[in-house]
Amino acid sequence: MSTVNDGLHYTHSHEWVRLESDGSVTVGITDHAQHALGDLVFVEVPAVGRALNAGEACAVVESVKAASDVYSPLAGTVTASNDGLASASEAVNQDPYGNGWLWRMTIADAGALKQLMDANQYRAELVKLGE
Repeated sequence: MSTVNDGLHYTHSHEWVRLESDGSVTVGITDHAQHALGDLVFVEVPAVGRALNAGEACAVVESVKAASDVYSPLAGTVTASNDGLASASEAVNQDPYGNGWLWRMTIADAGALKQLMDANQYRAELVKLGE
């Protein structure tokens, strides 16, 4: 079974969101997503300063099996990108909730976090998917 960390928010498209102490959020793909993709060989993250809409495809993760879009879980502006993934994409496989983060952003509406799933809801979602 995939690891699901308490204290994070999750999307149906398998992104995770961590609220930081300064009110910004960090975004990545879940352990389930990285397992489904397999060994990643390429990661493209959004540029700093890019304005994102909730649900917008804004990053790409590619494995030997497939390429997959990553969607912004919230509307806001990218404040940092994990550019190190360009040369070390395996960090997403090894540590999806830590060193494998994709981008950080300020969010337009903090209340929008409540529309995302909590850890228990995401675990229930994974059970529905047969995990």
